[in-house]
Amino acid sequence: MKLMITGGLGFIGTQLSIRLLERGYGVTVVGHSPKPRPYTPRQVKYISADTTAPGVWQEDVGMQDVVINLAGASIFRRWSDEAKQLIYDSRILTTRNVAEAMPGGKGALLCSTSAVGYYGFRGDEELTEEDSPGDDFLAKVCADWEREAHKAGDKEVRVVLTRFGIVLGRTGGVLGRMIPAFKRFVGGPLGSGEQWFSWIHMEDLLNAFLFVFENQAIHGAINFCSPNPIRNRELARALGKVLRRPSFLRTPAFMLRLILGEFGSVLLKGQRVMPAKLLRHGFSFQYPDIMAALDGVLGETSQR
Repeated sequence: MKLMITGGLGFIGTQLSIRLLERGYGVTVVGHSPKPRPYTPRQVKYISADTTAPGVWQEDVGMQDVVINLAGASIFRRWSDEAKQLIYDSRILTTRNVAEAMPGGKGALLCSTSAVGYYGFRGDEELTEEDSPGDDFLAKVCADWEREAHKAGDKEVRVVLTRFGIVLGRTGGVLGRMIPAFKRFVGGPLGSGEQWFSWIHMEDLLNAFLFVFENQAIHGAINFCSPNPIRNRELARALGKVLRRPSFLRTPAFMLRLILGEFGSVLLKGQRVMPAKLLRHGFSFQYPDIMAALDGVLGETSQR
């Protein structure tokens, strides 16, 4: 089968490429870089393109059995007006172009990324795919992002909206930002530490994609996150334990807001999200609990 990943040079896309090649897929990756990264598998066909603009890259979209749309500028930055526009456009315009180019009438699959930020900030409320969107900036981005992907359904494409929690993996992501602080003995909770943290181990995320491919009954929104969300203070405690470092030094809320602006406030809130649809369809998590997940990610390096 032929499969394309837009935004496929990053943390998640690289691991997906490796797993899908192992499963016998012909993989095409689209990215902004003029050349693939040194760690991009050589069996991958690489296309350099600005996916926010229509172009010849869309011809390749039309030849795929499966498209995984991961493209989007990082949210891990101070949110100036310019940064927010980049975050929005990189997702909405790319998804619009992908949906327009999807092949029609042959049962193709579009897995378009979204995020648990879709739900906004709801305190301790337990959230599933049936819940409504929030009204903050990220929630609005996710809602518009998903709306563009849904348009591919007009072509009889099966559309699955994968709402990611925070992905825990060896080669980057949020742990890549947290671990250095802990290793310098300055790690700990953010603000009060009471905010919920919905997460998923990279291995479960990769397996969840394969599960979606194989289960034709799955469509629409689906939460890619562990069935055991935790509070930020629990994450800090677990990470400190695995790394054998203290985990009590809090980052004050005012400091996060001062440094990161609006995005700092996002880190002080959170969502308590459950993977109701994955569980209902019988998906089995390899790493459902945070300690097992962190051991799986960091076990080889925690002694250093």
